[in-house]
Amino acid sequence: MTTFESTDSVSLKIWDRSALERTLDAAVHDLATRTNAPKHHIAVTCSGPNTFTVSLNR
Repeated sequence: MTTFESTDSVSLKIWDRSALERTLDAAVHDLATRTNAPKHHIAVTCSGPNTFTVSLNR
C-alpha cells in the first residue's frame, strides 16, 4: 500500500521482504523525480513494523 501525502513524503507498508529493496529504490526514485531533488536528499526511515517513510530531506 502506498500513501501519498501533501508533504514531500511517501509512507509504505511492505509485507514482502523479497520486494523490500526494489520497492524502496523505486520510491526514492519517484520522490526525487516528483520533487526535482537529487536522490541523496531523500531519506528512508523505518517508521513502524513493515512500514517505511521516504521523505525529502533538504
